[in-house]
Amino acid sequence: MGKIRLNENAEVVRTVREGLAQTGGYCPCRTERTEEYKCVCQEFRRQCEDPEFEGYCHCLLYYKEK
Repeated sequence: MGKIRLNENAEVVRTVREGLAQTGGYCPCRTERTEEYKCVCQEFRRQCEDPEFEGYCHCLLYYKEK
């Protein structure tokens, strides 16, 4: 698995973290509040399992490098 880091844009990180605090840890970009969308979401965990994947999670908080 590659390195996972926070988005380098501090404003994005602040905004998403505020959203996470308001939703109890669920992705603030999603309307559903299911375990699938609990941060770090299932979608991003699956993407991280792919050694060829490089990119941001859905809400842009985390970035996975190859």
